[in-house]
Amino acid sequence: MGAIVDLNADMGEGFGTYTKGDDAGLMGVVTSANIACGFHAGDPHVMHRTVGLCADKGVAPGAHPGFPDLLGFGRRNLETDEGQVYDWMLYQIGALDAFVRAQGLRLQHVKPHGALYNRAAGDPRLAREIAEAVRDYDPDLILMGLAGSELPRAGLAVGLTVAREAFLDRAYMPDGTLASRKLPGAVLSDPDLVARRAVAMCTSRRVTAVDGTEIPIQADSFCVHGDSPGAVALAASVRKALEEAGVRVAPLAEVVGAGRRQA
Repeated sequence: MGAIVDLNADMGEGFGTYTKGDDAGLMGVVTSANIACGFHAGDPHVMHRTVGLCADKGVAPGAHPGFPDLLGFGRRNLETDEGQVYDWMLYQIGALDAFVRAQGLRLQHVKPHGALYNRAAGDPRLAREIAEAVRDYDPDLILMGLAGSELPRAGLAVGLTVAREAFLDRAYMPDGTLASRKLPGAVLSDPDLVARRAVAMCTSRRVTAVDGTEIPIQADSFCVHGDSPGAVALAASVRKALEEAGVRVAPLAEVVGAGRRQA
Protein backbone atom coordinates (compact mmCIF):
# COMPACT_ATOMS: atom_id res chain seq x y z
CA MET A 1 0.00 0.00 0.00
CA GLY A 2 1.35 3.43 -0.93
CA ALA A 3 1.80 6.41 1.35
CA ILE A 4 -1.31 8.19 2.56
CA VAL A 5 -1.60 11.46 4.48
CA ASP A 6 -4.20 13.96 5.62
CA LEU A 7 -3.87 17.66 4.77
CA ASN A 8 -5.36 19.99 7.38
CA ALA A 9 -5.72 23.72 7.93
CA ASP A 10 -6.87 25.94 10.80
CA MET A 11 -10.08 27.73 9.83
CA GLY A 12 -12.93 29.85 11.12
CA GLU A 13 -10.51 32.22 12.85
CA GLY A 14 -12.35 35.45 12.23
CA PHE A 15 -15.00 36.90 14.54
CA GLY A 16 -17.59 39.65 14.27
CA THR A 17 -16.72 41.81 11.27
CA TYR A 18 -13.08 40.64 11.38
CA THR A 19 -12.09 38.06 8.76
CA LYS A 20 -8.94 35.98 8.69
CA GLY A 21 -7.76 33.67 5.91
CA ASP A 22 -9.48 32.31 2.80
CA ASP A 23 -11.47 29.42 4.24
CA ALA A 24 -13.55 28.91 1.10
CA GLY A 25 -10.41 28.62 -1.03
CA LEU A 26 -8.69 26.22 1.35
CA MET A 27 -11.76 23.98 1.51
CA GLY A 28 -11.12 23.03 -2.10
CA VAL A 29 -7.66 21.69 -1.24
CA VAL A 30 -7.49 20.26 2.29
CA THR A 31 -9.15 17.10 3.60
CA SER A 32 -9.63 18.12 7.25
CA ALA A 33 -10.52 21.47 8.85
CA ASN A 34 -9.61 22.57 12.37
CA ILE A 35 -12.35 25.04 13.30
CA ALA A 36 -11.86 27.68 16.00
CA CYS A 37 -14.33 27.30 18.86
CA GLY A 38 -14.71 30.86 20.14
CA PHE A 39 -11.95 31.15 22.76
CA HIS A 40 -8.91 32.20 20.72
CA ALA A 41 -10.93 33.08 17.61
CA GLY A 42 -14.28 32.41 16.00
CA ASP A 43 -17.83 33.13 17.10
CA PRO A 44 -21.16 31.30 16.65
CA HIS A 45 -21.81 32.80 13.21
CA VAL A 46 -18.29 32.06 11.96
CA MET A 47 -18.46 28.53 13.35
CA HIS A 48 -21.81 27.94 11.63
CA ARG A 49 -20.53 29.28 8.32
CA THR A 50 -17.29 27.29 8.45
CA VAL A 51 -19.05 24.02 9.21
CA GLY A 52 -21.33 24.79 6.27
CA LEU A 53 -18.29 25.08 4.01
CA CYS A 54 -17.16 21.66 5.26
CA ALA A 55 -20.54 20.22 4.32
CA ASP A 56 -20.45 21.82 0.87
CA LYS A 57 -16.89 20.71 0.06
CA GLY A 58 -16.81 17.29 1.72
CA VAL A 59 -14.09 18.30 4.19
CA ALA A 60 -14.04 16.56 7.59
CA PRO A 61 -14.62 19.01 10.49
CA GLY A 62 -12.54 19.04 13.67
CA ALA A 63 -12.53 21.18 16.79
CA HIS A 64 -9.65 23.63 17.29
CA PRO A 65 -9.92 24.70 20.96
CA GLY A 66 -7.46 27.11 22.51
CA PHE A 67 -6.71 29.22 25.54
CA PRO A 68 -9.36 31.87 26.37
CA ASP A 69 -7.23 34.61 24.80
CA LEU A 70 -9.02 36.42 22.02
CA LEU A 71 -6.74 39.47 22.18
CA GLY A 72 -3.60 37.33 21.91
CA PHE A 73 -5.06 34.92 19.34
CA GLY A 74 -4.35 32.06 21.73
CA ARG A 75 -0.61 32.39 21.26
CA ARG A 76 0.17 33.59 24.79
CA ASN A 77 0.89 31.11 27.56
CA LEU A 78 -1.63 31.12 30.42
CA GLU A 79 -1.01 29.62 33.82
CA THR A 80 -3.72 27.12 34.67
CA ASP A 81 -5.00 25.31 37.75
CA GLU A 82 -5.66 21.58 37.77
CA GLY A 83 -8.80 20.82 35.76
CA GLN A 84 -9.14 24.18 34.00
CA VAL A 85 -7.88 22.95 30.65
CA TYR A 86 -10.18 19.92 30.87
CA ASP A 87 -13.19 22.21 31.35
CA TRP A 88 -12.12 24.60 28.59
CA MET A 89 -11.74 21.68 26.20
CA LEU A 90 -15.17 20.20 26.97
CA TYR A 91 -16.82 23.60 26.58
CA GLN A 92 -15.29 24.31 23.19
CA ILE A 93 -15.68 20.85 21.70
CA GLY A 94 -19.33 20.80 22.66
CA ALA A 95 -19.94 24.25 21.18
CA LEU A 96 -18.54 23.33 17.80
CA ASP A 97 -20.18 19.91 17.79
CA ALA A 98 -23.59 21.57 18.09
CA PHE A 99 -23.07 23.19 14.69
CA VAL A 100 -21.59 20.00 13.22
CA ARG A 101 -24.58 17.90 14.31
CA ALA A 102 -27.08 20.52 13.15
CA GLN A 103 -25.70 20.16 9.61
CA GLY A 104 -25.83 16.37 9.66
CA LEU A 105 -22.05 15.92 9.92
CA ARG A 106 -19.88 14.06 12.42
CA LEU A 107 -17.00 15.66 14.29
CA GLN A 108 -13.82 13.87 13.21
CA HIS A 109 -11.02 15.13 15.46
CA VAL A 110 -9.74 17.57 18.04
CA LYS A 111 -6.55 19.59 17.60
CA PRO A 112 -5.59 22.16 20.28
CA HIS A 113 -4.53 25.60 19.07
CA GLY A 114 -1.45 27.74 19.47
CA ALA A 115 0.11 28.06 22.92
CA LEU A 116 -2.11 25.31 24.31
CA TYR A 117 -0.92 22.94 21.58
CA ASN A 118 2.73 23.81 22.12
CA ARG A 119 2.47 23.58 25.90
CA ALA A 120 0.72 20.20 25.72
CA ALA A 121 3.53 18.88 23.51
CA GLY A 122 5.88 18.98 26.49
CA ASP A 123 3.61 19.14 29.55
CA PRO A 124 2.22 15.75 30.65
CA ARG A 125 -0.47 17.29 32.89
CA LEU A 126 -1.90 19.51 30.16
CA ALA A 127 -1.68 16.65 27.66
CA ARG A 128 -3.56 14.36 30.06
CA GLU A 129 -6.33 16.91 30.69
CA ILE A 130 -6.81 17.44 26.96
CA ALA A 131 -6.86 13.71 26.23
CA GLU A 132 -9.29 12.98 29.07
CA ALA A 133 -11.65 15.74 27.93
CA VAL A 134 -11.69 14.38 24.38
CA ARG A 135 -12.26 10.83 25.64
CA ASP A 136 -15.05 11.87 28.01
CA TYR A 137 -16.82 13.87 25.32
CA ASP A 138 -16.57 11.18 22.63
CA PRO A 139 -14.04 8.33 22.73
CA ASP A 140 -14.38 7.89 18.96
CA LEU A 141 -12.83 11.30 18.27
CA ILE A 142 -9.26 11.43 16.96
CA LEU A 143 -6.80 13.47 19.01
CA MET A 144 -4.26 15.31 16.86
CA GLY A 145 -0.91 16.41 18.29
CA LEU A 146 2.69 17.14 17.39
CA ALA A 147 4.44 13.97 16.23
CA GLY A 148 6.62 12.46 18.95
CA SER A 149 5.22 14.69 21.71
CA GLU A 150 3.35 14.21 25.00
CA LEU A 151 -0.07 14.83 23.45
CA PRO A 152 -0.28 11.73 21.23
CA ARG A 153 1.16 9.67 24.09
CA ALA A 154 -1.52 10.95 26.46
CA GLY A 155 -4.21 10.14 23.89
CA LEU A 156 -3.03 6.58 23.54
CA ALA A 157 -2.84 6.21 27.32
CA VAL A 158 -6.58 6.95 27.66
CA GLY A 159 -7.57 4.78 24.70
CA LEU A 160 -8.03 7.34 21.96
CA THR A 161 -7.05 7.04 18.33
CA VAL A 162 -4.30 9.60 17.78
CA ALA A 163 -2.91 11.41 14.76
CA ARG A 164 0.69 12.57 14.57
CA GLU A 165 0.95 15.99 12.96
CA ALA A 166 3.80 17.66 11.12
CA PHE A 167 4.00 21.29 10.04
CA LEU A 168 5.02 22.04 6.49
CA ASP A 169 5.22 25.82 6.82
CA ARG A 170 7.02 25.97 10.18
CA ALA A 171 10.69 25.52 11.02
CA TYR A 172 11.74 22.76 13.43
CA MET A 173 14.20 22.82 16.32
CA PRO A 174 16.69 19.93 16.64
CA ASP A 175 14.56 18.38 19.44
CA GLY A 176 11.54 18.09 17.16
CA THR A 177 9.63 21.08 18.57
CA LEU A 178 8.50 24.02 16.45
CA ALA A 179 10.72 27.08 16.23
CA SER A 180 9.24 30.12 17.94
CA ARG A 181 7.42 32.48 15.61
CA LYS A 182 9.63 35.23 17.03
CA LEU A 183 12.69 33.71 15.32
CA PRO A 184 13.64 34.71 11.75
CA GLY A 185 12.62 32.04 9.24
CA ALA A 186 10.24 30.30 11.66
CA VAL A 187 7.37 30.56 9.16
CA LEU A 188 7.96 29.33 5.60
CA SER A 189 6.05 30.89 2.71
CA ASP A 190 7.68 29.59 -0.51
CA PRO A 191 5.16 27.13 -2.05
CA ASP A 192 7.86 25.17 -3.92
CA LEU A 193 10.02 24.79 -0.83
CA VAL A 194 7.08 23.72 1.33
CA ALA A 195 5.90 21.24 -1.32
CA ARG A 196 9.37 19.66 -1.53
CA ARG A 197 9.41 19.43 2.23
CA ALA A 198 6.08 17.60 2.22
CA VAL A 199 7.28 14.99 -0.25
CA ALA A 200 10.53 14.51 1.67
CA MET A 201 8.64 13.98 4.93
CA CYS A 202 6.54 11.27 3.28
CA THR A 203 9.37 9.51 1.46
CA SER A 204 12.35 9.81 3.83
CA ARG A 205 10.37 10.44 7.04
CA ARG A 206 12.85 13.10 8.04
CA VAL A 207 12.86 16.90 8.25
CA THR A 208 15.73 19.37 8.31
CA ALA A 209 15.94 21.37 11.55
CA VAL A 210 17.07 25.00 11.82
CA ASP A 211 20.66 23.93 12.55
CA GLY A 212 20.81 21.68 9.48
CA THR A 213 20.44 18.37 11.31
CA GLU A 214 18.06 15.76 9.96
CA ILE A 215 15.48 14.61 12.51
CA PRO A 216 13.08 11.66 12.12
CA ILE A 217 9.37 12.41 11.76
CA GLN A 218 6.29 10.22 11.41
CA ALA A 219 3.21 12.12 10.26
CA ASP A 220 -0.40 11.15 9.66
CA SER A 221 -1.42 14.73 8.87
CA PHE A 222 0.29 17.80 7.45
CA CYS A 223 -0.79 21.27 8.56
CA VAL A 224 -0.86 24.38 6.41
CA HIS A 225 -1.75 27.50 8.41
CA GLY A 226 -4.84 29.11 6.95
CA ASP A 227 -3.92 32.55 8.27
CA SER A 228 -0.59 32.68 6.42
CA PRO A 229 -0.35 34.90 3.31
CA GLY A 230 -0.83 32.83 0.16
CA ALA A 231 -2.12 29.85 2.15
CA VAL A 232 -4.37 28.56 -0.66
CA ALA A 233 -1.59 28.58 -3.27
CA LEU A 234 0.77 26.97 -0.79
CA ALA A 235 -1.70 24.21 0.08
CA ALA A 236 -2.48 23.58 -3.59
CA SER A 237 1.24 23.29 -4.38
CA VAL A 238 1.67 20.79 -1.54
CA ARG A 239 -1.25 18.63 -2.62
CA LYS A 240 -0.14 18.61 -6.26
CA ALA A 241 3.41 17.61 -5.31
CA LEU A 242 2.22 14.85 -2.98
CA GLU A 243 -0.12 13.35 -5.54
CA GLU A 244 2.53 13.51 -8.27
CA ALA A 245 4.85 11.62 -5.90
CA GLY A 246 2.24 8.87 -5.49
CA VAL A 247 1.06 9.95 -2.04
CA ARG A 248 -2.70 9.72 -1.54
CA VAL A 249 -4.29 12.64 0.29
CA ALA A 250 -7.31 11.55 2.34
CA PRO A 251 -9.33 12.60 5.42
CA LEU A 252 -7.72 11.89 8.77
CA ALA A 253 -10.17 9.17 9.79
CA GLU A 254 -9.09 7.15 6.76
CA VAL A 255 -5.40 7.72 7.38
CA VAL A 256 -5.40 6.61 11.04
CA GLY A 257 -7.31 3.40 10.47
CA ALA A 258 -6.42 -0.02 11.89
CA GLY A 259 -2.77 -0.50 12.70
CA ARG A 260 -1.84 3.22 12.86
CA ARG A 261 -2.34 3.98 16.55
CA GLN A 262 1.33 4.29 17.50
CA ALA A 263 2.68 7.57 18.90
